[in-house]
Amino acid sequence: MKKLYLVRHAKSSWDDPSLSDFERPLNRRGEKDAPLIAEALAKRHILPDLILCSPAKRAKETAQILAQGIGYTKRIEYVSSLYESSDYNLMMIIRTLDPAYDRVMIVAHNPALTTVINRISSFSLHNLPTCGVVELSLECWDQLGAYSAPCELYLTPKMLKESNGTR
Repeated sequence: MKKLYLVRHAKSSWDDPSLSDFERPLNRRGEKDAPLIAEALAKRHILPDLILCSPAKRAKETAQILAQGIGYTKRIEYVSSLYESSDYNLMMIIRTLDPAYDRVMIVAHNPALTTVINRISSFSLHNLPTCGVVELSLECWDQLGAYSAPCELYLTPKMLKESNGTR
C-alpha cells in the first residue's frame, strides 16, 4: 500500500509588498505551525521515502522544517510545476511517481491540493488550511482515480493546538 502525504505550505508573510508571491517567506505563525505539524508526524512515525516540494520560498521553508522535524535526511526535490500547479498537473505528478517509493510527501499550494484531495478521496474538504496534512492510501501511483484513495489522517495546526489546550 502506498502512502501519499499532501501538505499545504505554512502561513506566509505579506509584510513586504516588494516581494513577489514566489519569494514570500513564512510569517511567525507559519514558523510555529510547521514544527508543531512535524512533531505530530514524527510521533506517528511518518517518514516519507521522498519529499517533493514547490520551489516557492514559503513551501521550501515548510518542507525543510518538516524534514528536520521528522528525521528526513534525503534530498528534498523541488519541482517547478508544483508552483501555481493545476489539479491536473498535480495528479500527473502523482501518477508518474516511481513505484519504488512507498511513501511520498508533496508540499505545495491550494487550490490544487484541496481539489485533488476531493477528487481522489471520499474525504470532503472545503479548504486545506495552511500547514494542513492529509494522508491518503493508494494501491499504486499510476491508477489514481475518483475516490480511489481513502483518507488515513487529517491534521491541522489548529486541531493540534486545540487538543493541547493552546491557541
